[in-house]
Amino acid sequence: MFEGFARVWTPLIPLRSLARGPVGVQLAGERLAVFLGAGGAPGVLVDRCPHRGVRLSLGRVTPEGCLECPFHGWSFGTDGTNLRVPLNPKARLDTLGATSLPARIIGDFVWVYTDPAGDPPGEPMVPETLTDPSLARIIVERTWNCHWTRAMENMLDSPHLPFVHRETIGKFVSRYMKPDSEMVVHWEDTDFGGVTHALLDGRDGGGRLDFHRPNVMTLHIPIPKMRLKIHALVVPIDATHTRLFVVGARSFLKWKGFTSLFEGNAAKIADEDRDVVQSSWPKEVPHPSEEHSVGSDRATLAFRRYYLETLKGSSAG
Repeated sequence: MFEGFARVWTPLIPLRSLARGPVGVQLAGERLAVFLGAGGAPGVLVDRCPHRGVRLSLGRVTPEGCLECPFHGWSFGTDGTNLRVPLNPKARLDTLGATSLPARIIGDFVWVYTDPAGDPPGEPMVPETLTDPSLARIIVERTWNCHWTRAMENMLDSPHLPFVHRETIGKFVSRYMKPDSEMVVHWEDTDFGGVTHALLDGRDGGGRLDFHRPNVMTLHIPIPKMRLKIHALVVPIDATHTRLFVVGARSFLKWKGFTSLFEGNAAKIADEDRDVVQSSWPKEVPHPSEEHSVGSDRATLAFRRYYLETLKGSSAG
């Protein structure tokens, strides 16, 4: 299970997606059923009933907070425990459970740990601006035809801003560029992943990128006395498809009337990246020796090293 993406915490879907009942979602090649159980607790089960293989996500959440299979009414708790097998009062429920995954509700998302065996070694390390109740947030969702590693590297890549985003966030870089300009990219390892910032001709504009392992980026945009952050949550669907969530967080213009404005800007920036990332070949990031890199690639190479050494080839039972 979860080949190349095992034993990590990842955002899965926005909490708002569960307002009408269970949802089926694919993560790193595995189909999952996501629902809210008793007391609003999140449940993430492998989307396959142990009885006849039916998709549990096609079922319903019972008044008791169980996920009920649509075929024969078997009911499962958020931990996969079988709590009811209709018409079979003598059934041994303790042997008829579904496969569950550790799950949390953090901020506006359901997070899941990609290993059903045992307890995770720790909790998700989440950017505080994804949970800060004082900030207004928007969520824009996109699906790209690419391997998630290409999308993740793009989110950590500063040198592409004045070219791909020349009409949006790249303006802040291109206005200072000269034909002989040099960009120096710094990378610092941290307990959650890494921090990178880029200097153009020695000038530090005050912005930076944070990488939260395995698949979250935070762009800090410097505005005096205000907070504006853009997060990219890069979630693998399968080997050639990626679900991208762009989450904007701000301390100003928090009135709901401004929501569509910020959503539109976030969507425009994401869509500027799409064609470039989808065109990358091979689909999955290769070993650095198979591509030509330069000094300004320091941050993306740091991510690539993490992926190749830690995640590639991993799997869960």
